[in-house]
Amino acid sequence: MPTYVYKFLETGETIEVQQAFTDAPLTELVHPVDGTKKAVKKVFTPVGVSFKGGGFYKTDSRGSSSSSSTSSTTTSTTPAASTSSESTSTTPAASTTPAT
Repeated sequence: MPTYVYKFLETGETIEVQQAFTDAPLTELVHPVDGTKKAVKKVFTPVGVSFKGGGFYKTDSRGSSSSSSTSSTTTSTTPAASTSSESTSTTPAASTTPAT
């Protein structure tokens, strides 16, 4: 059976109550300290589950097409790196020309 949290409206204190899914939400509960019936309101708390990593979304299942686009990006980066090394070898020749 699930556990639900209820808040006493007068005092602001909270209490946990086990209820079946089919049970209606409570409107009054006996206060554990003074024993009187007091109005309560159901408190909705966030679920304690978090999904981290890949594979949890519909778009994550497209691994084969996204990996091919990643490899094409890597390929285009590699020639750019060799172009920058060529420009480095061109730089000393350019600096020699103005000195003359």
